[in-house]
Amino acid sequence: MSTRTAATRSNVVRMSARLEQVRRGAALLRKKRESLVAELFERVRPAVDSRRAIDELARIAYRALLEALATSGPAGLRALGWPEREMRVDIVPLEAWGIRGVAMPSRPAVVRSVAARGMAFGQDDAPAAAAAESFERLLDRLLEAAPEEVFLRRLGQALSQATRLVNTLEQRVASSLTRDLGVMRRTLEEREREEHLRLKRIVSQRSHARARERDGSG
Repeated sequence: MSTRTAATRSNVVRMSARLEQVRRGAALLRKKRESLVAELFERVRPAVDSRRAIDELARIAYRALLEALATSGPAGLRALGWPEREMRVDIVPLEAWGIRGVAMPSRPAVVRSVAARGMAFGQDDAPAAAAAESFERLLDRLLEAAPEEVFLRRLGQALSQATRLVNTLEQRVASSLTRDLGVMRRTLEEREREEHLRLKRIVSQRSHARARERDGSG
C-alpha cells in the first residue's frame, strides 16, 4: 500500500472528507485566479498606453537634453539647474482583491512656468529651458503611472501565487489523496472478500460436520 495510513473505514471517511476540502479549496482558488486574470486584462491596456507615452516623453526629454548640452555644456546646465527643488509626494495605502497597493491623493505641481523657475533664461538658454520642461513632463507622467505600476506588479504576483497553489492542490495533494484512497478501498475490498470466503468455508465445514453427525447417529 502506497500510503502509511491504516486501511480502515474511519480513515477512508476522514480522507474522503479531506479530499473534498482540497477540491473545494482548489475551486475557490480557480475562481480567484479567474477574477485576477480579468482584473489584469482590464488594467493592462491602459498600462501599456501609459508606458508608451512615458517612452515617448523620455525620448523627447533626452533629445532636448542633448541639444541643451551641445548649447550650454555640462557646467552651464548645472548652473541653470540651481537651486535644486525638493518634492514631497503623499502616499496612502489601499487594497483591492486582497492586494495591497498605494494611491496618491494629490501630486505636486511638477511642470513649472518660466516665472516659477526663479530665474530668467536668455536666448541661448532656450534649449536648457526646453529640456527642463521636458523632464518635468516626464516626471509628472511617471508619478501618475507609479501607483498603477505598483498594483499591476503585485497583481501579477498574486496571480502567480494563486496559480501555483491551484497546481499544488490539484496535481499533488488531490492526486495523492485520490491514489491513497484507491489503495485503501482496494485493500478493504480484498479483506472483505477474504473474510467472506473464510466465513463461507466455516459454514461449509460446520454443515459437513453436522451431516456426518447425523449419518453417524443414524
